[in-house]
Amino acid sequence: MVRALLLPLAFAAAALAGCGSGAAAANDNGALPTLTGRVVDNAGLLSAGEEARLTARLGALEKSTSDQLVVVTVPSLEGEPIEKLALRLGRGWKIGQKGLDNGVLLIVAPTERRVRIEVGYGLEGLLTDDRAKAIIEQQLLPRFIAGQNADAIAAGALSISALLESDKRRPQPRPVKKAA
Repeated sequence: MVRALLLPLAFAAAALAGCGSGAAAANDNGALPTLTGRVVDNAGLLSAGEEARLTARLGALEKSTSDQLVVVTVPSLEGEPIEKLALRLGRGWKIGQKGLDNGVLLIVAPTERRVRIEVGYGLEGLLTDDRAKAIIEQQLLPRFIAGQNADAIAAGALSISALLESDKRRPQPRPVKKAA
């Protein structure tokens, strides 16, 4: 279950002003960006403080639900469809718990004005296409249009987190027993 939308032109100008020349996005034949943590901001849209706050929030989400949410920004898709990059990142980075497929990626590509929420199979019933679309349209797009890139990313991630935390019916992994 996935959702991608083209961001309005106003986002492009605002986002490009905040982009560094950071690591390039993966293209069809290239290597994946390095998974450096819960937030991989290769487009340079977040300050160090914003990244730290978001990382802490995503860690708390994983601790309370076992769900893994990773935020990734890429300076450019380099011609690769965002859908394909999202699948390669999810599989290559192995986002989500084995056997639960409970990973989510929030991907932002400012150069192409694209954003996508990629959802693991285990969360498709909760984070549906319609819900992902609503998060993008209501939380991300208005902030991107206003030039508030970091706020957009944080609002999207927080909305996804809140939705994931709202479902207490999903099976959670059992703690591993330590050998005596």
